Formats: sequence, structure tokens, C-alpha cells
Amino acid sequence: MNKINFFKESLKSLKTSGTLFPSSRFLASKLLKGIDFSTAKLIVEFGPGNGVITKEILKRLQPDAKLISFEINETFYKDLLKIEDPRFIVSKQSADKVQEVIKQHGFITTDYIVSSLPLTNIPKPITQIIMDSAFKSLNSKGYFFQFQYSLTYYAALKEKFNGNITLGFEPLNAPPAFIYTCQKD
Repeated sequence: MNKINFFKESLKSLKTSGTLFPSSRFLASKLLKGIDFSTAKLIVEFGPGNGVITKEILKRLQPDAKLISFEINETFYKDLLKIEDPRFIVSKQSADKVQEVIKQHGFITTDYIVSSLPLTNIPKPITQIIMDSAFKSLNSKGYFFQFQYSLTYYAALKEKFNGNITLGFEPLNAPPAFIYTCQKD
């Protein structure tokens, strides 16, 4: 999907896409720097959109590992289905179904979740369910990476992960983004 089509689709579904512009390669690189791709067997992605971060994950993913992405936007979902990679599974379900979906594919937990969900646009009760499901699906010492365009969710994520959170920033993105790195203890 090119940038113009991404813009058009995002404009139609701004509440769920959260942005009018695709993520930059700089954001993708910074977001993924905490993943040990040499040992990762399963990476879960929430809200892949047009697949910029998805493709970066797949470039680094080991041949025997899997990536399961959750995308509810019909247009983005159909675009993601065009990615031909046996390690890639795309699910047209809400991220709150993460535990059920990873179990369907032979996993109990995951070491890494990468989220591009626009948490500030999602109603709080739904966000709470998604975050609870994400937390439960992480291994002990697993990581949850989230980018946002504001610091709105810093306190909630800090509480969810018992203070095990660091904050990064990527100015080379439109708009610039904060990166939350959270570790389950």
C-alpha cells in the first residue's frame, strides 16, 4: 500500500488507525531494537496497519519463528494477506483475543508484543481488556513495546508493568513518537 492509499484509508478510519501517516523506518528500527531475534520463537504484533513494522520484523525473524499480527481494519488486513511468508500469520481479530489466537497456533505465551495500537483513541474499558490479555500472554520477563504520539498512557503502562518501563523518543517520524518498553516481572 502506498502512502497516498494509506492516507486515504487512515482518514476513513482515524479512530482505529490513530494516524494519517505510516510509521517511518526510523521508528520501526527503534521500536524493534529490544528484541533478541536470535532466540524469539513468537512475536505478536498489534495494529500493523500497512505493514511497515511487520516487514521489518520479518526481515529479522529466524526461519523457525512466527509472527502473528492482529489487524481489524478490512483494507489493511487484505493488504497484509498479500505478504507471502510462511512465518507470518495475520488475524482479523481484536488484540484482546491474543491468548486464544496464539494457542490456536501452538503457543502458550510469547516473549515479545509490538503494539502500534492508538491506545488514546480506544475506549478505556476495551484498552484495559487488551492490556490485560497482552500481559497474560507474555512470558515471565517478556517485553511489550508500544509507540504513541503522546505520554497519555505512560502512567497506566507503568502501573500494569510494576514500574518496569523505559521511555524512548523517535523524532524522525510523522508525527514524532514516544516508545514505551515494558517488561513483565
